[in-house]
Order: sequence, then structure tokens, then C-alpha cells
Amino acid sequence: MKNIFKILAIFLFCAVCKAQQTEVPVVKYEDLEKTIQQEKDKFLVVNFWATTCAPCVKELPHFMEINNQHAGNPKFKMILVSLDRLVDKERVLKFIKNKSLTAEVVLLDDIKRMNTWIPKFEKDWDGNIPVTLFYKSGGKVYFNDGEMSKEDLEKTITENLQ
Repeated sequence: MKNIFKILAIFLFCAVCKAQQTEVPVVKYEDLEKTIQQEKDKFLVVNFWATTCAPCVKELPHFMEINNQHAGNPKFKMILVSLDRLVDKERVLKFIKNKSLTAEVVLLDDIKRMNTWIPKFEKDWDGNIPVTLFYKSGGKVYFNDGEMSKEDLEKTITENLQ
């Protein structure tokens, strides 16, 4: 029986390690916009966050739980957009590992142009994070400004993912 638990523990450890990114792609706004457009056949959850943002860090476990629940659904995808500085890329990688983030993570290195791209995502976005945008059939269906509860996240996904 002990051996079964050891094998199971090793398997789970390997599965978690395999699911985590070992590199964080660095993108500009145009790259992220293109990714969103290319995923128009999926219900897409795009969360803007940073490792230094306490409400962002607080809500991420809910996002990971929901992401893991929908991991086998080809019509669902979650992207976590880090707004950390490029020089903090290693900290983002360590954060991914330490917090067991399984959703796709990208680092948006486009701070100098944020006054240009923020209103393109949402005219009512004041630049604060966390912010979560939901897309269905290539169009934005919901904008959440601020920390999102697990219940609200589940409700928004359930209402739109069909």
C-alpha cells in the first residue's frame, strides 16, 4: 500500500511540474491582441495581474481551480497576463512554480504604451489591476474590474461556456 501512495505522489508531482511553464513568453500588445483573435472558437478568460499586486495574488488560486476544472474542455482557455516589469521575468517564473499556475502565462512588456492599449481592451479600465476580460466567439462579453471571487468567476464562465 505504501508503494501505491509513493507512486501516486510521484505521478502527481510530475503532472504538476509538467503542467507548469518553464519559460514566460514576452509579448507586446499586438501579440496579445492577435492571440485573443486566434482563440475566437473558445471561451477565453484573460486576467491581467502582477506578482506585486496583493488582490491579484489572492484571486489566483480561484482562477487555477477553475482552470483545472475546465482543463479537458477544448472550448475553454485561460491566459494570465503578467504586468510585471521585464527585469522581473525570473520572479514571474518562480511565482508560476511556487503557486502552481497551470494556465498560460505571458509577460506583457508594453508599459510605455499602456495609455494606448488599455482603452483598446476596455474603455472603462482605469489601469488598475487585477482586471479580467471574458471573450466568446471573438467578442468581449464581460469586464471585471478588481478582484474576482470564485463564485463570480464560476458564474461568468458557466453562463457563457456552452
